[in-house]
Amino acid sequence: MFRILVVCLGNICRSPIAHSVLHVLVQERGWSDCIEIDSAGTHAGHQGSKPDGRAIAVATARGFDQITRQRARRVQPLDFERFDLILAMDQSNLRHLKQCCPPQHQHKLHLFLEYGGGGCGVAELEVPDPYYGNVAGFSHVMKLCESGARAVLDRLACAWSQAR
Repeated sequence: MFRILVVCLGNICRSPIAHSVLHVLVQERGWSDCIEIDSAGTHAGHQGSKPDGRAIAVATARGFDQITRQRARRVQPLDFERFDLILAMDQSNLRHLKQCCPPQHQHKLHLFLEYGGGGCGVAELEVPDPYYGNVAGFSHVMKLCESGARAVLDRLACAWSQAR
Protein backbone atom coordinates (compact mmCIF):
# COMPACT_ATOMS: atom_id res chain seq x y z
CA MET A 1 0.00 0.00 0.00
CA PHE A 2 1.33 3.44 -0.99
CA ARG A 3 0.22 6.15 1.43
CA ILE A 4 -0.14 9.87 0.64
CA LEU A 5 -0.70 12.55 3.29
CA VAL A 6 -1.74 16.08 2.28
CA VAL A 7 -1.08 18.81 4.83
CA CYS A 8 -2.20 22.39 5.44
CA LEU A 9 -2.39 24.52 8.57
CA GLY A 10 -5.61 23.47 10.32
CA ASN A 11 -6.81 20.60 8.12
CA ILE A 12 -10.19 22.23 7.48
CA CYS A 13 -9.76 23.93 4.08
CA ARG A 14 -7.02 23.04 1.61
CA SER A 15 -5.90 19.60 2.68
CA PRO A 16 -9.45 18.21 3.04
CA ILE A 17 -10.23 19.44 -0.48
CA ALA A 18 -7.04 17.86 -1.86
CA HIS A 19 -7.73 14.69 0.16
CA SER A 20 -11.24 14.35 -1.26
CA VAL A 21 -10.07 14.99 -4.84
CA LEU A 22 -7.23 12.48 -4.56
CA HIS A 23 -9.59 9.94 -2.99
CA VAL A 24 -12.02 10.12 -5.91
CA LEU A 25 -9.31 10.15 -8.59
CA VAL A 26 -7.64 7.12 -7.00
CA GLN A 27 -11.01 5.32 -7.14
CA GLU A 28 -11.56 6.36 -10.76
CA ARG A 29 -8.16 4.95 -11.73
CA GLY A 30 -8.91 1.69 -9.95
CA TRP A 31 -6.06 2.17 -7.49
CA SER A 32 -8.03 2.03 -4.23
CA ASP A 33 -6.41 -1.27 -3.31
CA CYS A 34 -2.90 0.17 -3.63
CA ILE A 35 -3.12 3.88 -2.62
CA GLU A 36 -4.37 5.30 0.66
CA ILE A 37 -5.05 9.03 1.10
CA ASP A 38 -5.24 11.03 4.31
CA SER A 39 -4.90 14.66 5.37
CA ALA A 40 -3.71 16.51 8.45
CA GLY A 41 -2.75 19.94 9.73
CA THR A 42 0.45 21.27 11.20
CA HIS A 43 -1.55 22.87 14.04
CA ALA A 44 -4.23 21.36 16.26
CA GLY A 45 -6.65 24.30 16.56
CA HIS A 46 -9.45 22.53 14.69
CA GLN A 47 -8.75 18.94 15.71
CA GLY A 48 -11.89 16.80 15.43
CA SER A 49 -13.80 19.44 13.43
CA LYS A 50 -15.48 18.95 10.08
CA PRO A 51 -13.93 20.80 7.14
CA ASP A 52 -14.96 24.44 6.71
CA GLY A 53 -18.47 24.74 5.27
CA ARG A 54 -17.15 26.61 2.24
CA ALA A 55 -14.68 23.78 1.52
CA ILE A 56 -17.50 21.26 1.79
CA ALA A 57 -19.70 23.34 -0.52
CA VAL A 58 -17.13 23.69 -3.33
CA ALA A 59 -15.99 20.06 -3.07
CA THR A 60 -19.47 18.53 -3.05
CA ALA A 61 -20.55 20.81 -5.92
CA ARG A 62 -17.79 19.18 -7.99
CA GLY A 63 -18.75 15.65 -6.91
CA PHE A 64 -16.13 15.15 -4.19
CA ASP A 65 -18.53 14.09 -1.41
CA GLN A 66 -15.85 12.22 0.53
CA ILE A 67 -14.97 15.55 2.19
CA THR A 68 -18.11 15.29 4.37
CA ARG A 69 -16.66 12.24 6.15
CA GLN A 70 -13.36 13.90 7.09
CA ARG A 71 -12.38 15.28 10.49
CA ALA A 72 -9.42 17.54 11.19
CA ARG A 73 -6.36 16.07 12.83
CA ARG A 74 -2.83 17.18 13.52
CA VAL A 75 0.25 15.64 11.91
CA GLN A 76 1.65 13.02 14.29
CA PRO A 77 5.28 11.85 14.59
CA LEU A 78 4.26 8.39 13.32
CA ASP A 79 2.95 9.97 10.08
CA PHE A 80 6.53 10.56 8.90
CA GLU A 81 7.17 6.84 9.06
CA ARG A 82 3.74 5.64 7.94
CA PHE A 83 3.29 7.76 4.80
CA ASP A 84 5.34 7.37 1.62
CA LEU A 85 4.59 10.87 0.31
CA ILE A 86 3.75 13.95 2.39
CA LEU A 87 2.53 16.93 0.39
CA ALA A 88 2.31 20.39 1.96
CA MET A 89 -0.03 23.01 0.54
CA ASP A 90 2.45 25.87 1.01
CA GLN A 91 6.03 26.73 1.98
CA SER A 92 5.13 27.63 5.54
CA ASN A 93 3.65 24.21 6.25
CA LEU A 94 6.49 22.52 4.37
CA ARG A 95 9.01 24.33 6.62
CA HIS A 96 7.08 23.21 9.70
CA LEU A 97 7.06 19.60 8.46
CA LYS A 98 10.81 19.72 7.74
CA GLN A 99 11.47 20.92 11.30
CA CYS A 100 9.48 18.03 12.79
CA CYS A 101 10.44 15.27 10.37
CA PRO A 102 13.23 12.83 11.22
CA PRO A 103 16.18 13.02 8.78
CA GLN A 104 15.53 9.56 7.31
CA HIS A 105 12.06 10.66 6.13
CA GLN A 106 12.84 14.15 4.79
CA HIS A 107 12.79 12.83 1.20
CA LYS A 108 9.04 12.25 1.52
CA LEU A 109 8.25 15.97 1.96
CA HIS A 110 7.20 18.06 -1.05
CA LEU A 111 4.90 20.89 -2.08
CA PHE A 112 1.61 19.55 -3.43
CA LEU A 113 1.56 21.59 -6.65
CA GLU A 114 5.29 21.31 -7.26
CA TYR A 115 5.35 17.52 -6.88
CA GLY A 116 3.48 17.06 -10.15
CA GLY A 117 6.48 18.64 -11.87
CA GLY A 118 4.52 21.53 -13.32
CA GLY A 119 2.22 19.08 -15.04
CA CYS A 120 -0.81 20.54 -13.34
CA GLY A 121 -1.01 23.49 -15.72
CA VAL A 122 -0.96 26.22 -13.07
CA ALA A 123 1.62 28.90 -12.44
CA GLU A 124 1.35 28.77 -8.64
CA LEU A 125 3.62 26.61 -6.54
CA GLU A 126 1.52 27.03 -3.41
CA VAL A 127 -2.15 26.51 -2.69
CA PRO A 128 -3.23 29.75 -0.94
CA ASP A 129 -5.12 29.63 2.34
CA PRO A 130 -8.72 30.68 1.62
CA TYR A 131 -9.89 30.68 5.25
CA TYR A 132 -10.16 34.44 5.75
CA GLY A 133 -11.60 35.11 2.31
CA ASN A 134 -14.83 34.39 0.51
CA VAL A 135 -16.12 31.39 -1.42
CA ALA A 136 -14.27 32.54 -4.56
CA GLY A 137 -11.01 31.75 -2.76
CA PHE A 138 -12.27 28.25 -2.01
CA SER A 139 -13.26 27.81 -5.66
CA HIS A 140 -9.73 28.77 -6.70
CA VAL A 141 -8.30 26.26 -4.21
CA MET A 142 -10.66 23.61 -5.61
CA LYS A 143 -9.31 24.18 -9.14
CA LEU A 144 -5.71 24.05 -7.93
CA CYS A 145 -6.37 20.84 -5.99
CA GLU A 146 -8.04 19.16 -8.96
CA SER A 147 -5.13 20.02 -11.26
CA GLY A 148 -2.53 19.20 -8.63
CA ALA A 149 -4.10 15.85 -7.70
CA ARG A 150 -4.15 14.73 -11.33
CA ALA A 151 -0.50 15.74 -11.73
CA VAL A 152 0.52 13.91 -8.53
CA LEU A 153 -1.19 10.71 -9.67
CA ASP A 154 0.22 11.06 -13.19
CA ARG A 155 3.72 11.36 -11.73
CA LEU A 156 3.18 8.25 -9.62
CA ALA A 157 1.83 6.34 -12.63
CA CYS A 158 4.87 7.33 -14.66
CA ALA A 159 7.28 6.33 -11.88
CA TRP A 160 5.55 3.00 -11.39
CA SER A 161 5.54 2.20 -15.10
CA GLN A 162 9.26 2.96 -15.32
CA ALA A 163 9.94 0.74 -12.30
CA ARG A 164 8.42 -2.28 -14.05
